[in-house]
Amino acid sequence: MSEVVDTKLSAARTRLILERPFLGALVLRLPLVEASPGWCKTTATDARSIYYNAEYISALTSKQVQFMLAHDALHCALSHFSRRQHRNRHRWDVACDFAINAMLIGEDMVPPDDVLYLKSFDGMTAEEIYPMLDEDDDRETLDQHLYDNHDDTSDSSDSELDASDAHGSGTPNSGWGYSGASGRPPPLGEMERNSLETQWQQHLAGAAQQAMQAGKLDGAMARMVDHFLQPRLPWRMMLAHYMTARARDDYSYLRPSSRRGSGAIFPSLRSGQLDVVVAIDTSGSVSIDEIGEFVSEINGLKGQIRAGVTLLMSDQEIVGEPVRFEPWEPMEVQSELIKGGRGTSFNPVFRWLEQQDSQPDILLYFTDAEGKFPADPPQLPVIWLIKGRGCVPWGERIQLN
Repeated sequence: MSEVVDTKLSAARTRLILERPFLGALVLRLPLVEASPGWCKTTATDARSIYYNAEYISALTSKQVQFMLAHDALHCALSHFSRRQHRNRHRWDVACDFAINAMLIGEDMVPPDDVLYLKSFDGMTAEEIYPMLDEDDDRETLDQHLYDNHDDTSDSSDSELDASDAHGSGTPNSGWGYSGASGRPPPLGEMERNSLETQWQQHLAGAAQQAMQAGKLDGAMARMVDHFLQPRLPWRMMLAHYMTARARDDYSYLRPSSRRGSGAIFPSLRSGQLDVVVAIDTSGSVSIDEIGEFVSEINGLKGQIRAGVTLLMSDQEIVGEPVRFEPWEPMEVQSELIKGGRGTSFNPVFRWLEQQDSQPDILLYFTDAEGKFPADPPQLPVIWLIKGRGCVPWGERIQLN
């Protein structure tokens, strides 16, 4: 069986290199290691190697073997091992599989039976899919993801770092492959995780460049690569940048009191309070937890830059009454106002702004951008904080995930 499996794996890699050079270049970065009996039922990766069950590989067709090799290589190239952050490990693994399988099936690759696939997830990243999955989702990934602590199912990555430290220094393995006598490889240490993330970003860029030069990278795969290679700042950093720029101290030429010296007017530095309107899309596409995280960030920023905030909840119309929070007052969201299930129109918020006696300094709109926009932009800065890939016709767009 060993020779048959080796031949099948070699043939699958060769076909990928010839027919799909982008995926083939990524697969070549990973040593293929036969897993010791017992722990690997199909295939697995730890971002260092691809591990496989010989009996499983022998039962697959050549095209299905190509699919599994490409699947595990994409987990590594897209840095799924370092993007989980606070998320539940099992739910994150399922989201990653949905994202990758949709890409490969979209490229007309042939999957084995029982892969996780929903057409509604086509074109979506794991971060976008994750909140759409049930918290107690019991679906299983076809392959195994070995970068985290095997028993970690919490929303914290602390345990995985502790576990990896127990296996050694956490430095990269010299050959990338793990060949320890115990069989199943240990999870990644923090230093190794960071090092591998950098290396895989370089490999992703290099593989994409080679494939584009060969004219064999286009469509959804090309858009995916472009998305992950774009330099991106964390949304909190970008939001803080925009808000602090608006709140910058300025000079005033107001006439001083007549009791203070001559009548000459000199510019004096003043620091005014920023007036912010925050609108939240409550149509149901944004979860209560995500809204809470967003409000928490605004709450922290408004105290630092002396901003008063008016909070609006809206879907097809403004829900409830606008609530005003001064810089020293903590913001709270009334969860009963987050109804969900209705469509989105952005017009009510902008009509409300037009009816006010004075315009705010800035509008922050938290949404998935799936709705009806006003034809013309308002006469004030608008920052859209977008969950998903929705586009906006005007204003500054910040990608949340």
